[in-house]
Amino acid sequence: MPIDFSSFDFLVVPGRENAPADHWQSHWLGAFANSTRLLQEDWSRPQLGPWTGRLGAAVEAAPRRVVLVAHSVGVATVIRWASAAPELAASKVAAAFLAAPTNVDDPHPSFDVVRNFGPMPLGPLPFPALVAASQDDPRVTFLQAKAFAEAWGADFADVGALGHIGSAARLGIWPSGLLLLGGLLARI
Repeated sequence: MPIDFSSFDFLVVPGRENAPADHWQSHWLGAFANSTRLLQEDWSRPQLGPWTGRLGAAVEAAPRRVVLVAHSVGVATVIRWASAAPELAASKVAAAFLAAPTNVDDPHPSFDVVRNFGPMPLGPLPFPALVAASQDDPRVTFLQAKAFAEAWGADFADVGALGHIGSAARLGIWPSGLLLLGGLLARI
């Protein structure tokens, strides 16, 4: 049976610096009429409280069940919010597509700007999820991304060597990512 995409609200949860026009998340916004981008006040210096607060408000305000489409520190935003509001997450979130989950606990100084999202919760998510991971992501090792997926009870997809799965990968609408999203939604 074909998936009825109109029965969901798609909420795109970008990472640091938002998702520019050439980012696959921006392409997906154009592909789904019932999609919106979660806007943050400060894209350069993510802060846990404001970022998760805006996510919670957007999920609560959505007229239909929500499919979260997160990238990078947007994944940490989803995970931290879901662990803090499991009842709302279970009742309103249909599924989450989690691409390139930044390891906010990495001790390297380049992670300092996102460290306030740590420690990364490692409990099961209250909704179906899929972690899409690149073999050469500089923001999370492949094995760590796989460990996150296992801890969250999420499916795991090896997407090859796509770096941080952002604009630099030049994925356009990312057809293989859409297929992964379709597979996730087919499970609901």
